[in-house]
Amino acid sequence: MPINYMRRLAGPERTAAANSQLGSALAFVAGAVNAGGLLAVGQYTSHMTGIVSSMADNLALGFHALVPAALGALGAFVLGAASTAVMVNFARRRRLYSEYALPLLAEALLLLAFGVLGARLPQSALATPMTVALLCFVMGLQNALVTKLSRAEIRTTHMTGIVTDIGIELGKLAYWNRDAGQAPVRADRRRLGILCALLASFIAGGIAGSAGFMHLGYLTTLPLAALLCVLAIVPAADDLARSFARARHARRER
Repeated sequence: MPINYMRRLAGPERTAAANSQLGSALAFVAGAVNAGGLLAVGQYTSHMTGIVSSMADNLALGFHALVPAALGALGAFVLGAASTAVMVNFARRRRLYSEYALPLLAEALLLLAFGVLGARLPQSALATPMTVALLCFVMGLQNALVTKLSRAEIRTTHMTGIVTDIGIELGKLAYWNRDAGQAPVRADRRRLGILCALLASFIAGGIAGSAGFMHLGYLTTLPLAALLCVLAIVPAADDLARSFARARHARRER
């Protein structure tokens, strides 16, 4: 049933299939946010390599006025990742079903707020850095979530590691095992399929995000927020149902 499928997809009990399917959905969201963010603020926000490099360049070239914005983006990404850790551990200590759904709902609310309010942001010197920081926070939130639920096997917000791992598996696949007496080199075809699916989802999200932002502007984030809510709603609803059941039971015992 769809409800049981959604419960497995974002619930606390993890499987390799659920991790790869949820990872692909989140890679699509990350690709869309990254591409849309470029059109909105002229900067990619899903990975920190470029931001850290630009900060180093600006320091070396003496453009010190540009450094605080980069530091703010970097700090926002770290804060987003830390927020996921707090939410997951909070829910885990209380044995909630929504330990992974809570960060998804937080990401959805932030994207919803950005989509609704983005077009109304004032054109000021602070508007762009604040928008970049918000999107970096969202991406840090998501990347930490996928890292925790997959035990660092899956990433969704940046593709450098994904593409590197694809190259490694392709190298194993192409290796000619002619050395007798030694263990053969074998590619992990299942892992290769997951990596390719993540890359394809990120690319598809980038295309959708760019096209959507060109035609709909900031409202493009609304369907992304809706997708995240759909992914998270069943575990969150399970916690609400359990909370109501406990409240009824407590009232009956009085």
